[in-house]
Amino acid sequence: METRTTEQPSHYDHLERMSVEQITEGINSESLSVAVAVGKALPQLNTLISAIEQRLKNGGRLFYVGCGTGGRLATLDTIEVQNTYGIDGSQIQAIFPGGISCLTQTRESREDDVEDSWQQLLGRNVSAKDIVVGFSASGTTPFVLAALRHCREAGIATGCIVNNPNSPIARESDYPVEVITGPEFVTGSTRMKAGTSQKMCLDMISTTVQIRLGRVEGNKMVNAKLINHKLIDRAVRIFMERNPEYDDYSQVKEMIMRAGSVKKAEENL
Repeated sequence: METRTTEQPSHYDHLERMSVEQITEGINSESLSVAVAVGKALPQLNTLISAIEQRLKNGGRLFYVGCGTGGRLATLDTIEVQNTYGIDGSQIQAIFPGGISCLTQTRESREDDVEDSWQQLLGRNVSAKDIVVGFSASGTTPFVLAALRHCREAGIATGCIVNNPNSPIARESDYPVEVITGPEFVTGSTRMKAGTSQKMCLDMISTTVQIRLGRVEGNKMVNAKLINHKLIDRAVRIFMERNPEYDDYSQVKEMIMRAGSVKKAEENL
Protein backbone atom coordinates (compact mmCIF):
# COMPACT_ATOMS: atom_id res chain seq x y z
CA MET A 1 0.00 0.00 0.00
CA GLU A 2 1.28 3.47 -0.84
CA THR A 3 1.69 6.10 1.86
CA ARG A 4 -1.67 6.58 3.51
CA THR A 5 -3.11 9.98 2.79
CA THR A 6 -4.79 9.95 6.19
CA GLU A 7 -1.33 9.72 7.82
CA GLN A 8 0.29 12.51 5.84
CA PRO A 9 1.31 15.67 7.75
CA SER A 10 -1.40 18.21 8.48
CA HIS A 11 -1.58 21.29 6.29
CA TYR A 12 -1.22 23.22 9.54
CA ASP A 13 1.70 23.34 11.96
CA HIS A 14 2.56 24.70 15.41
CA LEU A 15 -1.02 24.05 16.50
CA GLU A 16 -0.05 24.69 20.11
CA ARG A 17 0.68 28.31 19.21
CA MET A 18 -2.69 28.94 17.65
CA SER A 19 -5.53 30.90 19.21
CA VAL A 20 -8.96 29.35 19.71
CA GLU A 21 -10.16 31.25 16.65
CA GLN A 22 -7.32 29.97 14.47
CA ILE A 23 -7.86 26.36 15.54
CA THR A 24 -11.60 26.34 14.94
CA GLU A 25 -11.21 28.15 11.62
CA GLY A 26 -8.65 25.58 10.49
CA ILE A 27 -10.77 22.61 11.55
CA ASN A 28 -13.84 24.07 9.88
CA SER A 29 -11.90 24.79 6.70
CA GLU A 30 -10.71 21.19 6.53
CA SER A 31 -14.20 19.87 7.27
CA LEU A 32 -15.60 21.74 4.27
CA SER A 33 -13.67 19.39 2.02
CA VAL A 34 -15.36 16.27 3.39
CA ALA A 35 -18.63 16.68 1.48
CA VAL A 36 -16.64 17.18 -1.71
CA ALA A 37 -14.75 13.93 -1.09
CA VAL A 38 -17.99 12.06 -0.38
CA GLY A 39 -19.49 13.53 -3.55
CA LYS A 40 -16.67 12.08 -5.64
CA ALA A 41 -17.36 8.66 -4.12
CA LEU A 42 -21.13 8.72 -4.72
CA PRO A 43 -21.04 6.39 -7.76
CA GLN A 44 -19.31 3.73 -5.65
CA LEU A 45 -21.62 4.40 -2.71
CA ASN A 46 -24.71 4.14 -4.91
CA THR A 47 -23.59 0.74 -6.16
CA LEU A 48 -23.06 -0.46 -2.60
CA ILE A 49 -26.46 0.85 -1.49
CA SER A 50 -28.21 -0.91 -4.37
CA ALA A 51 -26.53 -4.19 -3.39
CA ILE A 52 -27.63 -3.74 0.22
CA GLU A 53 -31.19 -2.91 -0.82
CA GLN A 54 -31.46 -6.03 -2.94
CA ARG A 55 -30.27 -8.32 -0.16
CA LEU A 56 -32.56 -6.79 2.46
CA LYS A 57 -35.51 -7.08 0.08
CA ASN A 58 -34.70 -10.77 -0.26
CA GLY A 59 -34.67 -11.32 3.49
CA GLY A 60 -30.96 -10.86 4.07
CA ARG A 61 -29.27 -8.69 6.67
CA LEU A 62 -26.67 -5.94 6.71
CA PHE A 63 -23.69 -6.27 9.03
CA TYR A 64 -21.34 -3.37 9.73
CA VAL A 65 -17.83 -4.32 10.89
CA GLY A 66 -15.56 -1.66 12.34
CA CYS A 67 -13.29 -0.51 15.14
CA GLY A 68 -12.64 2.83 16.76
CA THR A 69 -14.58 5.78 15.38
CA GLY A 70 -15.96 3.92 12.36
CA GLY A 71 -17.17 1.00 14.44
CA ARG A 72 -18.80 3.24 17.03
CA LEU A 73 -20.51 5.36 14.39
CA ALA A 74 -21.76 2.24 12.64
CA THR A 75 -23.15 0.87 15.89
CA LEU A 76 -24.91 4.17 16.55
CA ASP A 77 -26.50 3.95 13.11
CA THR A 78 -27.88 0.46 13.79
CA ILE A 79 -29.52 1.79 16.97
CA GLU A 80 -30.97 4.99 15.57
CA VAL A 81 -32.38 3.40 12.42
CA GLN A 82 -34.61 1.18 14.56
CA ASN A 83 -36.47 4.08 16.15
CA THR A 84 -36.53 6.27 13.05
CA TYR A 85 -37.96 3.65 10.72
CA GLY A 86 -39.70 1.26 13.10
CA ILE A 87 -37.57 -1.82 12.46
CA ASP A 88 -36.14 -4.33 14.91
CA GLY A 89 -32.46 -4.91 15.67
CA SER A 90 -31.99 -7.85 13.34
CA GLN A 91 -32.04 -6.19 9.91
CA ILE A 92 -28.94 -4.04 10.43
CA GLN A 93 -26.35 -5.15 12.98
CA ALA A 94 -22.88 -4.05 14.08
CA ILE A 95 -19.78 -6.12 14.80
CA PHE A 96 -17.33 -4.38 17.15
CA PRO A 97 -14.12 -5.74 18.76
CA GLY A 98 -15.03 -7.65 21.89
CA GLY A 99 -18.74 -7.10 21.27
CA ILE A 100 -21.01 -4.07 21.56
CA SER A 101 -20.51 -4.01 25.34
CA CYS A 102 -16.94 -2.80 24.67
CA LEU A 103 -18.02 0.37 22.82
CA THR A 104 -17.03 2.71 25.65
CA GLN A 105 -13.67 1.05 26.26
CA THR A 106 -10.47 2.54 24.82
CA ARG A 107 -8.56 -0.70 24.28
CA GLU A 108 -7.97 -0.10 20.57
CA SER A 109 -5.45 -2.98 20.51
CA ARG A 110 -8.43 -5.22 19.89
CA GLU A 111 -8.57 -3.99 16.30
CA ASP A 112 -5.59 -6.29 15.64
CA ASP A 113 -7.67 -9.39 16.52
CA VAL A 114 -8.06 -11.43 13.33
CA GLU A 115 -10.47 -14.02 14.76
CA ASP A 116 -13.06 -12.09 16.77
CA SER A 117 -14.92 -10.43 13.89
CA TRP A 118 -15.54 -13.66 11.98
CA GLN A 119 -16.48 -15.53 15.14
CA GLN A 120 -19.04 -12.84 15.98
CA LEU A 121 -20.49 -13.10 12.46
CA LEU A 122 -20.69 -16.88 12.76
CA GLY A 123 -22.44 -16.44 16.11
CA ARG A 124 -25.13 -14.49 14.28
CA ASN A 125 -25.44 -17.14 11.58
CA VAL A 126 -24.16 -14.95 8.76
CA SER A 127 -24.95 -16.44 5.35
CA ALA A 128 -24.77 -15.81 1.62
CA LYS A 129 -28.13 -13.99 1.89
CA ASP A 130 -26.44 -11.23 3.91
CA ILE A 131 -23.95 -8.46 3.10
CA VAL A 132 -21.06 -7.35 5.32
CA VAL A 133 -19.66 -3.80 5.12
CA GLY A 134 -16.36 -2.87 6.74
CA PHE A 135 -15.37 0.58 8.02
CA SER A 136 -11.70 1.50 8.21
CA ALA A 137 -10.09 4.90 7.65
CA SER A 138 -6.70 3.32 6.96
CA GLY A 139 -8.11 0.51 4.85
CA THR A 140 -5.86 -1.95 6.69
CA THR A 141 -7.54 -2.67 10.06
CA PRO A 142 -6.93 -6.40 10.75
CA PHE A 143 -10.27 -6.90 12.54
CA VAL A 144 -12.14 -5.64 9.48
CA LEU A 145 -9.87 -7.17 6.84
CA ALA A 146 -10.13 -10.64 8.40
CA ALA A 147 -13.94 -10.48 8.42
CA LEU A 148 -14.10 -9.55 4.74
CA ARG A 149 -11.62 -12.27 3.75
CA HIS A 150 -13.63 -14.91 5.58
CA CYS A 151 -16.82 -13.61 3.97
CA ARG A 152 -15.32 -13.80 0.49
CA GLU A 153 -14.26 -17.41 1.13
CA ALA A 154 -17.79 -18.20 2.30
CA GLY A 155 -19.47 -16.55 -0.70
CA ILE A 156 -20.88 -13.65 1.33
CA ALA A 157 -21.08 -10.24 -0.38
CA THR A 158 -18.86 -7.52 1.06
CA GLY A 159 -18.46 -3.76 0.88
CA CYS A 160 -16.38 -1.15 2.64
CA ILE A 161 -15.96 2.52 3.42
CA VAL A 162 -12.26 3.47 3.51
CA ASN A 163 -10.37 6.76 3.37
CA ASN A 164 -7.23 5.74 1.51
CA PRO A 165 -6.83 4.61 -2.10
CA ASN A 166 -5.83 1.09 -3.14
CA SER A 167 -6.15 -0.42 0.32
CA PRO A 168 -6.21 -4.15 1.24
CA ILE A 169 -9.74 -3.81 2.58
CA ALA A 170 -10.98 -2.26 -0.67
CA ARG A 171 -9.38 -5.10 -2.62
CA GLU A 172 -11.23 -7.64 -0.47
CA SER A 173 -14.58 -5.91 -1.06
CA ASP A 174 -17.11 -6.61 -3.79
CA TYR A 175 -18.43 -3.07 -3.40
CA PRO A 176 -15.58 -0.79 -2.24
CA VAL A 177 -16.19 2.87 -1.47
CA GLU A 178 -13.06 5.03 -1.24
CA VAL A 179 -13.64 8.48 0.27
CA ILE A 180 -10.27 10.22 0.04
CA THR A 181 -10.37 12.86 2.76
CA GLY A 182 -6.62 13.53 2.88
CA PRO A 183 -4.49 14.71 5.81
CA GLU A 184 -6.22 15.49 9.09
CA PHE A 185 -5.96 18.79 10.98
CA VAL A 186 -4.13 16.90 13.71
CA THR A 187 -1.90 14.51 11.78
CA GLY A 188 -3.37 11.01 11.76
CA SER A 189 -6.44 11.85 13.86
CA THR A 190 -8.92 10.05 11.63
CA ARG A 191 -11.81 10.61 14.03
CA MET A 192 -11.97 14.03 12.37
CA LYS A 193 -12.43 14.28 8.57
CA ALA A 194 -12.38 10.53 7.95
CA GLY A 195 -14.87 9.97 10.76
CA THR A 196 -17.11 12.73 9.45
CA SER A 197 -17.13 11.13 6.01
CA GLN A 198 -18.02 7.76 7.50
CA LYS A 199 -20.95 9.30 9.38
CA MET A 200 -22.15 10.91 6.14
CA CYS A 201 -21.93 7.59 4.31
CA LEU A 202 -23.78 5.78 7.09
CA ASP A 203 -26.56 8.37 6.96
CA MET A 204 -26.84 7.89 3.20
CA ILE A 205 -26.79 4.09 3.38
CA SER A 206 -29.43 3.59 6.07
CA THR A 207 -31.66 6.48 4.97
CA THR A 208 -31.64 5.54 1.29
CA VAL A 209 -32.20 1.85 1.98
CA GLN A 210 -35.11 2.48 4.36
CA ILE A 211 -36.74 4.88 1.89
CA ARG A 212 -36.35 2.28 -0.85
CA LEU A 213 -37.84 -0.37 1.44
CA GLY A 214 -40.97 1.74 1.93
CA ARG A 215 -40.37 2.95 5.47
CA VAL A 216 -40.88 6.61 4.45
CA GLU A 217 -43.87 8.12 2.66
CA GLY A 218 -43.64 11.56 1.07
CA ASN A 219 -40.89 12.86 3.30
CA LYS A 220 -42.33 11.66 6.60
CA MET A 221 -41.24 9.02 9.12
CA VAL A 222 -44.60 7.26 9.17
CA ASN A 223 -43.15 4.15 10.84
CA ALA A 224 -41.18 5.87 13.64
CA LYS A 225 -41.48 4.27 17.06
CA LEU A 226 -43.54 6.15 19.64
CA ILE A 227 -40.99 6.15 22.43
CA ASN A 228 -41.13 9.69 23.84
CA HIS A 229 -43.28 12.84 23.91
CA LYS A 230 -41.41 14.49 21.02
CA LEU A 231 -41.89 11.53 18.68
CA ILE A 232 -45.52 11.06 19.71
CA ASP A 233 -46.24 14.74 19.05
CA ARG A 234 -44.50 14.52 15.67
CA ALA A 235 -46.53 11.44 14.77
CA VAL A 236 -49.80 13.15 15.67
CA ARG A 237 -48.93 16.18 13.55
CA ILE A 238 -47.87 13.99 10.62
CA PHE A 239 -51.13 12.06 10.81
CA MET A 240 -53.23 15.23 10.95
CA GLU A 241 -51.33 16.74 8.03
CA ARG A 242 -51.87 13.62 5.94
CA ASN A 243 -55.47 13.21 7.07
CA PRO A 244 -56.88 16.74 7.49
CA GLU A 245 -60.39 15.46 8.19
CA TYR A 246 -59.07 14.47 11.64
CA ASP A 247 -58.57 17.71 13.57
CA ASP A 248 -58.92 16.56 17.18
CA TYR A 249 -55.36 16.25 18.56
CA SER A 250 -56.35 14.09 21.53
CA GLN A 251 -58.38 11.73 19.37
CA VAL A 252 -55.55 11.33 16.87
CA LYS A 253 -53.05 10.75 19.65
CA GLU A 254 -55.20 7.99 21.07
CA MET A 255 -55.58 6.38 17.65
CA ILE A 256 -51.85 6.44 17.00
CA MET A 257 -50.90 5.14 20.44
CA ARG A 258 -53.36 2.30 20.05
CA ALA A 259 -52.03 1.41 16.58
CA GLY A 260 -48.33 1.94 17.29
CA SER A 261 -47.38 4.22 14.37
CA VAL A 262 -48.79 6.69 11.87
CA LYS A 263 -48.80 4.06 9.15
CA LYS A 264 -50.61 1.46 11.22
CA ALA A 265 -53.16 4.03 12.39
CA GLU A 266 -53.90 4.94 8.76
CA GLU A 267 -54.29 1.28 7.86
CA ASN A 268 -56.98 1.03 10.56
CA LEU A 269 -59.08 3.87 9.15
